[in-house]
Amino acid sequence: MTQSGTTTPLPPVAPKVFASAVESLTTRLRGRLDAAVEAMTAAPVTVEGGMFGVRCGEDALVTLAPDPSGAITDAEQARCTCLLAPRCLHRAAVLGTCPVAVTEPARPVDIAPSALSRLSGLGAAAEPAGAVPPAGPEVSAGPDRIAEPDRPTDETRLTEQVSPTEQVSPTERIRLADPGPEPARDPTDAPTGPTAAQIRAAAGLWTAAAAVLSAGTAGTGAVLQAELLRAAHTARLTGLHRAEAAALGVVRCLRTAHDPYSPGRLTELVTALRELLLVAHLLKAGDPEPALIGAVRRNHRPDGSLRLYGVCREPVIGADDLGGVVTHLLDDDGRWYTLRDVQPGGPARARRAGTALVAIRSFLSDHFRVSRGGLIISGATVSQEGRLLAERGVRATFAAGRPWTEAAPATVFARPLAESAAVRFPASLVADPEGTGDHEGTGYARPLIGCDVEITAADGEDLLVRELPCGRHAFAGCPPLPGPPVRLAPAHSHPALAHTANLRQLGARPGLRIRVLGRLDPDRVTTLRALAVGPVPGTEATLRLPDDWQGRADLGYDLLFSDHFPPDIPPPSLPSPPAPSSYASCAAPSADSPLWRVRRLVELAVTGGRRIAAESTRGNDHDGHAAVLRRSGLVTGSDLITALGAVAGRRSLDVFGRHSGADPDRYATQWLATAVYLAAAETNLRHGTWPGHEPTSTATDTGTGTATGDS
Repeated sequence: MTQSGTTTPLPPVAPKVFASAVESLTTRLRGRLDAAVEAMTAAPVTVEGGMFGVRCGEDALVTLAPDPSGAITDAEQARCTCLLAPRCLHRAAVLGTCPVAVTEPARPVDIAPSALSRLSGLGAAAEPAGAVPPAGPEVSAGPDRIAEPDRPTDETRLTEQVSPTEQVSPTERIRLADPGPEPARDPTDAPTGPTAAQIRAAAGLWTAAAAVLSAGTAGTGAVLQAELLRAAHTARLTGLHRAEAAALGVVRCLRTAHDPYSPGRLTELVTALRELLLVAHLLKAGDPEPALIGAVRRNHRPDGSLRLYGVCREPVIGADDLGGVVTHLLDDDGRWYTLRDVQPGGPARARRAGTALVAIRSFLSDHFRVSRGGLIISGATVSQEGRLLAERGVRATFAAGRPWTEAAPATVFARPLAESAAVRFPASLVADPEGTGDHEGTGYARPLIGCDVEITAADGEDLLVRELPCGRHAFAGCPPLPGPPVRLAPAHSHPALAHTANLRQLGARPGLRIRVLGRLDPDRVTTLRALAVGPVPGTEATLRLPDDWQGRADLGYDLLFSDHFPPDIPPPSLPSPPAPSSYASCAAPSADSPLWRVRRLVELAVTGGRRIAAESTRGNDHDGHAAVLRRSGLVTGSDLITALGAVAGRRSLDVFGRHSGADPDRYATQWLATAVYLAAAETNLRHGTWPGHEPTSTATDTGTGTATGDS
């Protein structure tokens, strides 16, 4: 038997189980549920024979008995010894402390410019032709929980936790990305639209999501979360895979919205809530687009054996106290694969997992050895995200790896960052910073991005660097031109990991040349989240790493010391970049554009709820923000924040002239219209920021291109 406090992770719980437990409570007990859930986070947990026990006082012990999938999928698997059980506060509070067990989500909705006129009451007159910019990638940053092979998707086998990503692309109408291979349809068949049961389920999701938006993160407790989970379960039963995934993503974001080491949680929550409201809005309106329903992803079995080469390890700290490691691998064709070990345990587990054992059926090794070497896999099963699954028939053996300078790994560093950004953030493709999305429809994980840079200065936890010149872009008889200034940021700022300490060592040595592998930050343009570094070939002013590191250092695990650097580093040879304060392009695209005023209100409405959104629009500040947007040519943005403030403060009257409460539907629709506009406008700015990367359109609001210039 083992016993501990909050460090023992509880098993995930199916949405219907927690929702049923909350519904069984009396009104008085529901009012005490939030405080009880908070208290349960410090309750002692015992584990014996696969049974979890949570002590809730002298006379109450809650026991959890997970099924073979490791999740609580039935109400009978959670029991309490108190007299009120099973309709007791102890049982509901413990279930509210557990992470949410979910299935893999379908791919999310595209947002088109025409969505604005369908969602808001402004009408076409408020939006001139060509006014709204074409949409592009808007993402949420959240790692997956992937620890077990894929299981059937029936409601009693819920095993995985992943964060949905947001996709916006220029289309003629609202549509959804292809969710993957589907059975062939007769081209003469007309879409029939959602069924009556699906429309009712979508309406339930809309009502629950609108209540969450009105309450804000501060007011959304366990009861509202349970209502949203109940609506998500109903959506699952009716086959609305995409809507269910969006709803569960919102719940996970709500539970981790106050994480001090994850500043992107608010952006992730805004993205998830926008997707949920948009999908539910279209479904309850009877939109006939078949892809709105979504689809369950299928696994892939490549023909023949896979020969993979380790590239790097990436620590994972995710929602619901998840922690672990992802080892990235490449094949000879440049396709990316991942070997994942992500389970409850938080940052402590993420730190330990870098050297933990990894098993693929009978094959046993550790993540360090695999990341420096390689694998030969026969009978491989690969998910659409490129995840290697340990299913029956899989055989793996260890193989020699390759340094970053040879064969497939070298192709990662073969082109400038501007070209990589154009591929990474195309206008019509999902931008997935966690590398888990489908890459160009191939069914493999999105690639990481590499480049050679020279360090110029440190700026807090970040590094200011210049991309080293690329000779193939030089004109005849002229030296190659240096690349644009780039910001290197830690992939994780949590003190349990080594990212920040390693970047501090690198920042103390301006002039050092390094090869960097990382992931472009979708919100901080020209910012690279560094995962690993290595020496640059052909120069002495570079890293000197131990032989057993195979020419690279994983920034989350391998600590850099003074003997890993050359004794004398010449000053930077590339032209000095401007002062750090002028690195405007390294910030969010809306940071120097008036669009930050729109984002401020959208995010404030999510965090503070409807009341705070109404209060923030009263006074001269709000009028001034609207005036600045209008003077900048962002007329639609000005109209939207004005309308959102007015709707937030409006309350309807009954026949006696008394306030009868706010209209959550109209408020949610107006917020959704504003969020859709913001995503489209910021995407256009993002696409125009990289040098040499033309924006998808120069018009963002009124056709003047004002916002693009502001970026």
